[in-house]
Amino acid sequence: MSSDQQSASASSHPYDALKPDVLLDAVEDEGFPVSGRLFALNSYENRVYQIGLDDAQPVIAKFYRPGRWTEAQIREEHDFTLELEEAGVPVVAPLRLPSGGTLGRGGEFLFAVFPQRGGHAPDTSTPDTLYRLGQWLGQLHNIGASKPFRHRPAMSILPAITDFSRYLTENDWVPKDLRPAWDSLIPDLIDGCARLVEEAGELTSIRLHGDCHAGNILVREDRLLFVDLDDCRSGPAIQDLWLLLNGDDQERSLQFGELLEGYEMFRDFNRRERYLIEPLRCYRQLSHCAWLAQRWDDPAFPRFFPWFAQPRFWSDQILSLREQLAALQGPVLNIPGQY
Repeated sequence: MSSDQQSASASSHPYDALKPDVLLDAVEDEGFPVSGRLFALNSYENRVYQIGLDDAQPVIAKFYRPGRWTEAQIREEHDFTLELEEAGVPVVAPLRLPSGGTLGRGGEFLFAVFPQRGGHAPDTSTPDTLYRLGQWLGQLHNIGASKPFRHRPAMSILPAITDFSRYLTENDWVPKDLRPAWDSLIPDLIDGCARLVEEAGELTSIRLHGDCHAGNILVREDRLLFVDLDDCRSGPAIQDLWLLLNGDDQERSLQFGELLEGYEMFRDFNRRERYLIEPLRCYRQLSHCAWLAQRWDDPAFPRFFPWFAQPRFWSDQILSLREQLAALQGPVLNIPGQY
């Protein structure tokens, strides 16, 4: 890590101003009878807290990272989540505040308050769970396709991969002795992604959850709940499906079939979108690296991700990206049976 990166990690950050009295006062000013009990929950992009209330169940308050989303983009996230909830899709939506909306302000911070919901991540190796998830995602996407986002971003795989890599190299995150390997690998990855994107053909872009992995789904008493639409955006339907697949090719193929069997009870799926799975995996890997680099001035990131600034991490990334290149050059995921 360079001296500039070290000094950035030691500098002040906007979240330094989010003291307990600031966030408790902000929630109380919106009419919630806070008891003073406060518990920080695991969250890196935003700051999320369980806040105790007098004579009522605790609530969850999410304070959005300054500068990441505009107010219009956050309101659009909330509107989409409420739209899903009103249509019967099981999501955890923000509470309406006494002021009438769902977005509050405490000092320089925008925040939302959510009902507390417990549960555990679903077992996505279970066919019945995948079938039910597919059913709900088909319904979620029907709502998502009913109108476009006006303010939230759209996915753009190839330009984004280029931008992520450029950010990492221009800010000296890739160690100098590994730059030749990195610089020769990235163009091959982009070419491999471009070929599969072309194979996918013309795509339909709809409003998506955007980050639909098992960690953003809760199961409680056999009920599924989608949470955290903070990354909702426009894009192809496959983005909300592929993150639920795991294991080897055969296992993922069978899982995909279960998902689609449930999904297509409510919505048709363009099977050519499966050509996007490996480009999306490449996109996600590089976006994660760029995200960590862009957040390094937040003191929480060097503390929780110290390995990111170590040369070993980058040599492992190059190895992983070489494996990803092989996946881009291999056969696309099969859909078993009639799928």
